[in-house]
Amino acid sequence: MTDGTLLVVGGTAGIGRALVTKYASAGDSVVLTSRDAGRAEQVAKEIGGNTRGIPLHLSQPSDIAAALRDVDGVDRLVLSAIDRDANTAKDYDIDRALSLVTMKLVGYTEVIHTLLPRMTDDAAIVLFGGLAKERPYPGSTTVSTVNGGVSGLVTSLATELAPKRVNAIHPGIVGDSPFWSDKAAAIEAVKARTPIGRNVAMADIVDAVDFLLRNRSVNGVDLHVDGGWLLL
Repeated sequence: MTDGTLLVVGGTAGIGRALVTKYASAGDSVVLTSRDAGRAEQVAKEIGGNTRGIPLHLSQPSDIAAALRDVDGVDRLVLSAIDRDANTAKDYDIDRALSLVTMKLVGYTEVIHTLLPRMTDDAAIVLFGGLAKERPYPGSTTVSTVNGGVSGLVTSLATELAPKRVNAIHPGIVGDSPFWSDKAAAIEAVKARTPIGRNVAMADIVDAVDFLLRNRSVNGVDLHVDGGWLLL
């Protein structure tokens, strides 16, 4: 437990919600966001503790400052909101591509820009990327590019914002997450080529994010949490 506030952008489902639950259960002050105000408030109520939910849409960066106007004393920031875009160069959907690029590169950065005057000097920031940047697949044209951009953000922001720390986490396929839990064939295929002999779990990602937030000497790091999947 700390005296500051943890903000989890995208904290109403999956890994984001698991993160909020962990820290709220420990008595921390937590703010979670969702695109939908009603959902943000409902999930905050369900989690309980000192948890507050606010609406925020990363793909509408001009509105981010207003959405965060009442958030103060942030010492930990997790940008866990993600989207999935099946987009190829052959069948290119410009609107979907613009939405994802804006969300992760412009939206993530605008959240940080807005909160900087209200963040402590020892604040820690964690960005969510993904391993499509290392292992692209048909349809990952935008996803692979944007997650590579997250790595660029980490190095530039860790330099610019010092002594605040900035790191990124790049999860492998998370077998028990809401998105993957009903895709048995896909997660079994990944499990078969993962050296640890099992799929990455949401608890593993939560633990890794916690490490990046609290370890005062880890900075400018792209942390792959994939059970060694990239080795094979």
